[in-house]
Amino acid sequence: MEFNVKKCKLMYVGKDKVNFKYTMKGNTLQETSLEEDRGVVISDDGKTLSQCQYVYNKATRILGMINRTITYKGRRIMVRLYKSLVRPHL
Repeated sequence: MEFNVKKCKLMYVGKDKVNFKYTMKGNTLQETSLEEDRGVVISDDGKTLSQCQYVYNKATRILGMINRTITYKGRRIMVRLYKSLVRPHL
C-alpha cells in the first residue's frame, strides 16, 4: 500500500509522551493531538469532549441554515427538516 506522506500524522495516545521523531520516506511526520476523520474526532487523551463539540457545532450550523433559508416555518415542515437534516448528526 502506498502512503501519502504529506497526509500522514503522528499521535501519541496515553499519559506518557514519547519525545521521538518518526520519519517516513525521509520526511518527519507532523505531531497532532486532535484528528478528525469521516466525522469522528479523535483526541490523544481519549476524552469525548472534542467529538461532542464537533457534533454540536455541526448541528447548530444546520439549524442556522434552516432558519435563514426557509420562509414558511410551519410545525410539520420544521419537524421534517429537523429529523432529516439535524438528527442524523446527533
